[in-house]
Amino acid sequence: MKEFQAVVLRLTRHLRDDEDALTDLLNERSRGGWAPTMMSQDAQRLTLVFERDVLPDG
Repeated sequence: MKEFQAVVLRLTRHLRDDEDALTDLLNERSRGGWAPTMMSQDAQRLTLVFERDVLPDG
């Protein structure tokens, strides 16, 4: 079974700040076992969807 998480990152138009925010987000989610599966972007925000496998209870 899979579990999904969506994250919306608001872009600041300051390239370095946006790069740092995205890097921090990806590293944080990766440590929790999340892998990015989809990304969408417009002029003001970046939407990422992450997934990870969920172990059955028991």
